[in-house]
Amino acid sequence: MEHGSVIVRFSDVTFGYDEKHLLMEEASFSVREGAKITIMGQNGAGKSTIFKMITGELKPMKGTISISHGASIAQQKQVMAKEFLPLTIREYFETAFPDQTVYDIDKRIKDVLEIVNLEIDLARKLDKCSGGQQARLLLAYALIQEPDVLLLDEPTNNLDVEGIWHLTAFLMAYQKTCIVISHDANFLNSFTDGVLYLDARRHKVDQFVGDYLDVVNEIAAQVERDRMKNARLLKEIQDKKDKVNFFANKGGKMRKLASKLREDIEEAEENIVDVRQEDRTLGQFSIEAQDFPQPILTFTSVDLLKQNTPITRALDLKVRKNTHVLMTGPNGIGKSTLLQAIAGAAANGVSLADGVRVGYYRQDFSGLDFSKTAFQILTETGDGHPDEEEVYETAARFLLPSRLLHHPVGSLSEGQKGLLCYAQFFLLKPGLLILDEPTNHINFRHIPVIAKALNEYKGAMLLVSHIQEFVDEIRIDETIDLEKLIEKE
Repeated sequence: MEHGSVIVRFSDVTFGYDEKHLLMEEASFSVREGAKITIMGQNGAGKSTIFKMITGELKPMKGTISISHGASIAQQKQVMAKEFLPLTIREYFETAFPDQTVYDIDKRIKDVLEIVNLEIDLARKLDKCSGGQQARLLLAYALIQEPDVLLLDEPTNNLDVEGIWHLTAFLMAYQKTCIVISHDANFLNSFTDGVLYLDARRHKVDQFVGDYLDVVNEIAAQVERDRMKNARLLKEIQDKKDKVNFFANKGGKMRKLASKLREDIEEAEENIVDVRQEDRTLGQFSIEAQDFPQPILTFTSVDLLKQNTPITRALDLKVRKNTHVLMTGPNGIGKSTLLQAIAGAAANGVSLADGVRVGYYRQDFSGLDFSKTAFQILTETGDGHPDEEEVYETAARFLLPSRLLHHPVGSLSEGQKGLLCYAQFFLLKPGLLILDEPTNHINFRHIPVIAKALNEYKGAMLLVSHIQEFVDEIRIDETIDLEKLIEKE
C-alpha cells in the first residue's frame, strides 16, 4: 500500500535502561503518513519503550528520533491517572482539548464510546467506573483526539467481541498513522500493512511490509532459512578444520593449503547468520491446589450495579475445591469490584473460609507492589517463603530471566507482569484462584499453555474473561450470569 511522506523516523537509535542491557542498538526505521504498523517482539524487547520515545517520555542514548513538524500524537494509556479520577467522564474528555472549546463534545464522546462499545452516563465520575470501563475510556480518550499518529498498546484488552469489531472498523477507515502493540493476531491482520520486529537478542528493529499473518510467516521462513544456512556453514567449517589439522602436520604445499583453509574458515564464520529468535513459549506447567475440603466460598447474595445504582441480589451457591466458576456480565455491572471484595474477604453476602490461600490476577496488575523487585515478590509468596534457588528456577520457568528479577516490578513490561502473576500462583499453591481477565497482556503463544494449566487446576476458581476461545479451553462447572441475576426482582 502506498503512503505519504515519513512522519516518524528512528535513525541509529541506541537505548537501554543501563549500558550493559541495551534494548536496541543503532536501530533505524521509518513510518509513513497513513501507515498502519504493528510492533512485534519478545516480552521485554522494548515495544512499549518505542512508544515512550515517540512521545518524548524517554530519550535515546544515541541517534535521533524525528517526528514530522506539527504532527500530533496521542497514546492510549494502560492505567487511569489519579488526577483524573475525581472528574466526570465529560470533564475527562474535555481535558483532551486543553486549548480549545469543543462545542459538540457530547456527540464526539458518544461517537468514540460507540467505537469501544460502551454506554455510560457522561456525568459519572471516573472513580465510580469499573476497571473495564476505565480501560475502554482510556482507549476512547486517545481515539477522540484523532491524532496524526495514534499509538495503541493492547487495545483489545477488556473489549468484548462486538467492541473489537467496532474498533477494527474504525481503524480500517482511519486515514492517519496508527502504530499498534497487540497479541491478537486476527485483529492485527484486519487492518495493519506492515510490521516492526524487535529482536531482543540482536537489539535490532527489522521492518516488513505486508499483512500481519503474511509477515509472521515470512519471519518464520527466514528463521528456518537462516538455521539451514548456519547448519551448512558449520558443517563446512568443521570439515575444513579437520583438513587443517591433517595438512598442518605435513610439509610444503600441504602447509600452504592448510593456511588457505584457515582463511576460508574465517570467511565462513563471518557469514554465519545471527538467527532471529522467535518469542519463547511457556513450557507446560501446573498450579498445585491447597488441600481444603470444606466450602471455600459461600454466596448468599452479591452487590451489583444496575444503571449505576447499587443493588443486592440473592445468590445461593457454595464453591468447593475443584470447582471452576465463570462469572459473566456486561461492563459496569460490578464484576471487578465484586472480585476485589471477595479477594479481600470483604464482600457482602460472600464468605471466604479462613485459612484459604488466594491467588488474584487483577486486570491492571494493581495487586503487585511496583516498588518491589520481582525477586522480592516471589520470595514473599506463600507461607513457605521459597528459597533463592526455587525463586530463580520458577522465574526462569515463566520466562523471567535472572537479570530482571532485581529490577522494580514497575519497570517490567506488561506481559512480564502477567507472567510474574502466574509464577506467584505456581509458588503459592492457592486454594482459590480469582482471575479477572487473565489473558490481558499475555502473548498469544502462551495462552493455550495457561488455559491447560487452569483447566487442570484442582482448587476453586472464579473466572472473568471476554476471550471466548480461552474460556472454551477451561472446564467450567458453574456459571454466574450477573446480567440475568440483576434482572430478577
